[in-house]
Amino acid sequence: MTTITHSSATASLVAGQTSGDAATPAGHLVEQVELSGHIIDSLLLPKVLDEVMKLGGAFRIESLEVGRRRSDPSTARLLVEAGSRERLDEILVQIARHGAVPVHQQDCDYQIADLDGVFPEGFYCTTNEDTEIRVNGQWLPVGRQKMDAAIRLDPTTGAAQCVVLNEVRRGDFIVVGHYGVRVHPHQRSVARTEAFSFMNSSVSSEKPKGVAVREVAASLKRTRSEGGKVLVVAGPAVVHTGCVDLFCELIRGGYVQRLFAGNALATHDIEQALYGTSLGVSVTEGLPLEGGHQHHLRSINRIRRLGGIAKAVDKGVLTSGVMYECVRGGVPFLLAGSIRDDGPLPDVITDSVAAQAAMRDAVQDVSFCLMIATTLHSIAVGNLLPARVKVVCVDINPATVTKLMDRGSFQTVGIVTDIEPFMRSLVKELGLNG
Repeated sequence: MTTITHSSATASLVAGQTSGDAATPAGHLVEQVELSGHIIDSLLLPKVLDEVMKLGGAFRIESLEVGRRRSDPSTARLLVEAGSRERLDEILVQIARHGAVPVHQQDCDYQIADLDGVFPEGFYCTTNEDTEIRVNGQWLPVGRQKMDAAIRLDPTTGAAQCVVLNEVRRGDFIVVGHYGVRVHPHQRSVARTEAFSFMNSSVSSEKPKGVAVREVAASLKRTRSEGGKVLVVAGPAVVHTGCVDLFCELIRGGYVQRLFAGNALATHDIEQALYGTSLGVSVTEGLPLEGGHQHHLRSINRIRRLGGIAKAVDKGVLTSGVMYECVRGGVPFLLAGSIRDDGPLPDVITDSVAAQAAMRDAVQDVSFCLMIATTLHSIAVGNLLPARVKVVCVDINPATVTKLMDRGSFQTVGIVTDIEPFMRSLVKELGLNG
């Protein structure tokens, strides 16, 4: 371990000032913070320093212990200065997202919610990073981690979990402020064999697709061998581009444990199974059929008459396709509705709040997520996933992946390509029969 102490930086703190929240001669306030882990190669330390300066503060690095080997953690302790209590609090909130926490810790603060569906003012707004809160001198993990939520504390059990606005109830204990809260940022693996390490640059259509597909296949195999669960988020382009059989191979091969989609994927998948068309276009000849524009609506009508997708399978009406394989293989699927939907199918959750809640429950044990050709569903699910879940987003439109990252799903790896060749290559890499 290499130790650097009292290094100079672009800061203007008073020499010898070490205690948190103490006033400098200039009337400024300082807080001593610390961060540790792979803070150098994950660029966490530069991010913290940049945040401090961007928000009008200053810093002085008191000590920096750099690990000698790639597997060794590093630790930095620095003083953060601001001209007011409000500005210092703002800085501390922002750098906490990167794992910088005050050295002089105290228990978290909380207020009691006074209205259903409303957080107290000053509530702590969560990120998708694993988080802990300090209660009675003990650090407690926060469950159901997700971004854009608050933290609810159960004073009886001592359990804490993320809660969204529509779930909070009057009388709930809600964490406020940033003290007594610490974040464990997702840090870049130091292993050179880590999947996708070659793709950690910006999204581009010029990435080597063969290498990318091999890495995705390797991650799927590793997830399955470790007993993890794979969530696939898919759009109707899976059907339109002729990928149904390839997707079915993934399901039969045990590489799909959850499916999130909308009414469109299920509808056109069933349309293909019943009529051999998708949006009225023959999937074998690529030509529109006379009266084909009716097929999707007739498909929905038939499934509604039978009482649902599973009943259609049980009665021998639905005998192929993605939804058929999910029912036959016991793969849970969740179809979230949209204002654009025809029908919809009886399995679709048409209440968007209820659909979001169901999706939140279903992602709790997911360890890998593959998003295929669906912008809105990909972004929606990205908002629900903790940062520890590896995400691969495949789309012909690079803006889909960019939007995911911009909204905070930074763990996403983007592959910009047409879905059909990707799926065909993936099935081949996995040794399946597609």
